[in-house]
Amino acid sequence: MAKLKPVSHDEHLSLVDHLDELRSRIIYSLVCLGLAFAVCFWQSNVILDLAAAPLPEQYQALTVLAPTEAFMTTVTVCAYAAIIVSAPFISYQIFAYILPAFSPRERRAILPMLVVIPLLFLAGVVFAYFIVLPAAIKFLLNFNEAQFSIELRAREYYSFFSMTLIAGGVVFQVPIIVLALVRLRIMTVQQLRKNRRYAYLIIAVLAAALPGVDPISMLIEMVPLLLLYELSILLARGIGQPKDAADSQLPSIQEN
Repeated sequence: MAKLKPVSHDEHLSLVDHLDELRSRIIYSLVCLGLAFAVCFWQSNVILDLAAAPLPEQYQALTVLAPTEAFMTTVTVCAYAAIIVSAPFISYQIFAYILPAFSPRERRAILPMLVVIPLLFLAGVVFAYFIVLPAAIKFLLNFNEAQFSIELRAREYYSFFSMTLIAGGVVFQVPIIVLALVRLRIMTVQQLRKNRRYAYLIIAVLAAALPGVDPISMLIEMVPLLLLYELSILLARGIGQPKDAADSQLPSIQEN
């Protein structure tokens, strides 16, 4: 396994060198994921307690229907937790691999955002855990409750829980996507404002496609998406568009 070192934009590497670097970064990412999984599995009782905390007390004793289901469900939940924990390191390895392909101007646009990505992901996970999940669970468990005998199966609930947290972290990347489009001159602030109604439609479709089929969780997920989109426009207007003379003389991506 090759020792990783920063690669400059002007440095020319052979195909073998690129593949060797890619292999090394994949191995580092898998090692980080494996270590995160080991720690999560060691503390699996804590993770399962945290996952069940949004449930009402009478539903926290989740049901399993097969001898192996408790073990496999624990492994699955710990795998999701390991992905969430190791996501910042894995994302760094991805960006470190592709960053040399960008020009110095494009690097100046991207590098500040790399610090914000894990913070926004964490904010999305926290928002999903404390805001989206309790409201969605309350609505779903109380919907037509007189007509059903409700028992929660562990596998389905923990899958719903994990996917909701991951989706919350992903959708909070909206400002990064918008700022990247503006900084790379793929879009302008004027275009973002002009196409606001189409963006709202896409946000509504995205919120409907996220985990949680009930209208309550859909509306709760739409609110931060709309706010993040509007915040992205403000940030793009203030700091997103290149203003220095050197950048202004460079051709935009749209012109190329």
